Amino acid sequence: MENLRYLIILLYLASTVSYLLYLFIQKDGFHRAGIYLLIAGVGIHSAEILYATVSSGQLPATNLYDALSIAAWAIALVFLVIQFRYKIRILGIFAAPLAAMVTILSTRLPETPIPAQNIFNSIWFIIHIVSVFIGDAALALACGVGLLYLLQEHAIKAKKRGFFYSRLPSLELLDTTGYACIVVGFTMLTIGLITGFVYAKAIWGRFWSWDPKEVWSGITWILYAVLLHERLTVGWRGRRAAIMAIVGFCVVLFTFFGVNFFMKGHHGQFTTF
Repeated sequence: MENLRYLIILLYLASTVSYLLYLFIQKDGFHRAGIYLLIAGVGIHSAEILYATVSSGQLPATNLYDALSIAAWAIALVFLVIQFRYKIRILGIFAAPLAAMVTILSTRLPETPIPAQNIFNSIWFIIHIVSVFIGDAALALACGVGLLYLLQEHAIKAKKRGFFYSRLPSLELLDTTGYACIVVGFTMLTIGLITGFVYAKAIWGRFWSWDPKEVWSGITWILYAVLLHERLTVGWRGRRAAIMAIVGFCVVLFTFFGVNFFMKGHHGQFTTF
């Protein structure tokens, strides 16, 4: 399985190189190569996760090694969906290296398998995990779109055709794509929280226990709820929405990593979320 992980990394890195070439040379062939390599990487990554699930009898998401692998897979997969829907090619310059970097990071961590337990076979646990990872991936891409928006806005305000001006899509398309990513991310996080409540009730006998991971997951959900509410009611768009998407993902990162490393709770006993 380790060799398979290195093959996945190779495909993600090759996709990253293709997108870098596309950024500088702007030839469609580099974009096609980048997306095909990413599709191949996601396909093999999916097979690896499926094999690990079948062989272990549980979803491989009970330690940071496996969690990061699934996070990288989700980022690449959600990007492919967004690319198919919005045709925002240049986002690959953010998604491909991020997927590669997270997968590489996973290989630098100790693989400490946890024996199969019935609590990990719950359908609520599986839906909770998949929803949270897909939601986080969508919010990561919203952050990437936000960064691209700020770059393009700066290029337009500078009133000269700089490096990024001709390479990035319109501000309207970037804003629309970022909004779509946040809607998907928020929806999946909502599903993840609801199924997490049900799972917690079944395992610990209560829906909410003020565990640090639960608290910060709630804070993350509220932040994006406010962003969506303000967009729909008072028109938070453009620069403000882009900045909020970036800030929101910083909170997501702290919820994923910071809580585990700096705070103690029952989530840290066997899982990373």
